[in-house]
Amino acid sequence: MKKISGNWLLVIGVLALALGPLLVLQGRKFGATDGNFVAAIEKDHPNYKPWFAPIIKDSGPEVQTFLFAAQAGVGAGITGYILGLYKGRSERRKKDEQG
Repeated sequence: MKKISGNWLLVIGVLALALGPLLVLQGRKFGATDGNFVAAIEKDHPNYKPWFAPIIKDSGPEVQTFLFAAQAGVGAGITGYILGLYKGRSERRKKDEQG
């Protein structure tokens, strides 16, 4: 049996953390701060009209939570890649300077 690499274990772990709550908490109400902000703005300024309309209309709180988590995961992945890239360049530069 082939050995599973550490990277694949991390991918599986991220997917479990992203999808696990959606599966475990099915049917429960999810709350988001966006809804609270909209209610507060409408209460203070009843004539306010939003500048933009949502791309996905009323997709449900579970989907919104998943999209937020996916966005955070992609952002963390890009940030980790960039930090690793610069760390590798720095180590390579030090190695070239030494010999």
